[in-house]
Amino acid sequence: MAGGWTRDGAVQDQIDDTVEEGVARARSRLVHHGESLEFCEACEAPIPERRRELVPGVRLCVNCQAEEDRHTSRSAGFNRRGSKDSQLR
Repeated sequence: MAGGWTRDGAVQDQIDDTVEEGVARARSRLVHHGESLEFCEACEAPIPERRRELVPGVRLCVNCQAEEDRHTSRSAGFNRRGSKDSQLR
């Protein structure tokens, strides 16, 4: 039941696209499998042995991972496909 100038099913299409983007974003953040690095890809700091054991395929040290998580969480939750009408409310 679309209203205004949208076609029927447009709202569901927006929902589906938002879900698909969320799944793609989550998949892109999955931990790499394989051997963990001894040194961080970003800053070359040593990655503690315990972290390498607990996180298979770890590529970043704790500080760089926390920074990446902060950056990633900023972009989450914004529906770019929402209609102008819904953005004005």
